[in-house]
Amino acid sequence: MGAAAYITLRINSNRIEINPSPGYEAHANWSVESERMGDYRERLRRPPNTPQFRGGRPRQHELSFRDRIRIERDIAVPTREGKPLWIDLFLPADLTGPIPVLVAWTPYGKHDPAPLATLYPTSGVKAEWQSDLTIFEAPDPVYWTGQGYAVITADIPGTWYAETTASYFSRKEGEAHYDLIEWAGTQPWSNGRVGLSGVSYLSSSQWNVAALNPPHLAAINPWEGWSDTFNEIVRHGGIPETHFWPHIQVRWGASDAMVEDLWALTAEHPFFDEYWQSKVPDFSRIDVPAYVVASWSDHGVHTRGTLEGFKKIASSRKWLEVHGSKKWGYYYEPTSIARQTAFFDHILKGVSNDMGTWPPVRLHVRDRAGSAIMKQSEQWPVENTQYRRLYLDAATGHMSDKPAPAEAIASYDPLDDAAEVTFDCRFEEDCTLVGHMKLKLIVSTEDADDMDVFVAVEKVEDGEKVGFIHWAVFEDGAAAYGWLRLSRRELDAEGSTEFQPVLTSTSEWKVTPGEIVEAQIEILPSGTLFRAGDVLRIRIKGRDIYQYPKPMLYMRHEDTVNRGMHHIHTGGEHDSHLLIPVVALRDA
Repeated sequence: MGAAAYITLRINSNRIEINPSPGYEAHANWSVESERMGDYRERLRRPPNTPQFRGGRPRQHELSFRDRIRIERDIAVPTREGKPLWIDLFLPADLTGPIPVLVAWTPYGKHDPAPLATLYPTSGVKAEWQSDLTIFEAPDPVYWTGQGYAVITADIPGTWYAETTASYFSRKEGEAHYDLIEWAGTQPWSNGRVGLSGVSYLSSSQWNVAALNPPHLAAINPWEGWSDTFNEIVRHGGIPETHFWPHIQVRWGASDAMVEDLWALTAEHPFFDEYWQSKVPDFSRIDVPAYVVASWSDHGVHTRGTLEGFKKIASSRKWLEVHGSKKWGYYYEPTSIARQTAFFDHILKGVSNDMGTWPPVRLHVRDRAGSAIMKQSEQWPVENTQYRRLYLDAATGHMSDKPAPAEAIASYDPLDDAAEVTFDCRFEEDCTLVGHMKLKLIVSTEDADDMDVFVAVEKVEDGEKVGFIHWAVFEDGAAAYGWLRLSRRELDAEGSTEFQPVLTSTSEWKVTPGEIVEAQIEILPSGTLFRAGDVLRIRIKGRDIYQYPKPMLYMRHEDTVNRGMHHIHTGGEHDSHLLIPVVALRDA
């Protein structure tokens, strides 16, 4: 995530408007004009910022030693494309025999230390958890070489001081990653077993290359990485994301070569078409051992994609962990490092340790920010989940397990930041909710042919909202979130379940003003304890429910279709309801 400068992006009638902050205007070329290279996947642009501006290290081979580590900078690794990859290699200085390899594949600069405790003081990362060789969201070379591993940090093709063009989560990028893994697995200092580690992009890229089955890839550790760029990042429930997604091309696009023009391609491909499908790997081909770590605390970025990846991969040896903490803090905290070590030691070194006794799934049941109990289950979604309907009653603003006796309407102005409707359910006994929720709304709107609907599920205790960790640094988030642009409501019949509506994202169904229609909204997975007397509250409005001041990095949805009043119909034949997942779990 990173720089303080930012941009905003709006997509209207397939036209893209990019508005950089002053911090970027001086060094970026904001024209989205670029040459077509015969195929949309090759649509390129000049990079948004340069290696020089970002303090990039010019390519120069260099060998040094420090703290019992052999550090070799700027090694050129050959690829099938004929253009080299550039890597930094860290080895134990007292190496006496072949050792396993960890690879961190990054667009953020293989040379660029990222002290998260300084950059993001509220990230939960303590300074002593990272050495000054640790780059953004990557494993620490000092720690891992001390455990008997080789560590490689690699600039993805086309970034920084590059010799080829950049494309993101493409087949071409995956093949270069494959070539690096095979190079690493056949060096004289390698035992032939390569593992992958890292957060976010460094995690998402693991799905991409694992689906290509490089022979020397022996283990992956996807730690909060999306799996479907369009449906999990570019659009939330069909609503364009207008802050994080535009920002991320600036973060990925430091180069002296041409880069994939994500801004233009986002405008040109407003539906989930062949272009976006090309960025989704074939999960059925992934059969490598996998330790997958997701969170309840990264809705709108990594939660959905990490859990979907775990569900879909074909690996016979896979383990899932879901936490409710801050993603960077959780990745680097000592107990998590110990579990990563146990996993890689067991798979890459053949060490007999307690990793062999891990349950298939471990997950946090949260009470509030910073307070959770680790539970275990045999599968994801959790076995023996009881899905219960809570029916909305617009007349009272409550929810209950019985349909509302009479029809009623709750209305709000979707363009008023303060306007919303809420529905409450008070629990009579302790209740643990873990998994997917689904909100079915019967809705209509005046003076418009579409609606953007935003939903937050909150926990209320003694009349006060309980805050949860969200977006790596915040502690006042909701328990869960959902979004829907009504015209994108067509469901994928094959992918949808009773508890998880999945959109096709390939069509647009406009409505007639005043027409009453059904909307099924996916509430992203969560795990929360509600005690007797606690209230589950649904908030529904036409704008982002949680808003933080710019330039603070956060998901925003500022390109709205909303006009006129929104109406939610309940009672009688209008069975608007929330489906909740009730579970009973053992302590881990």
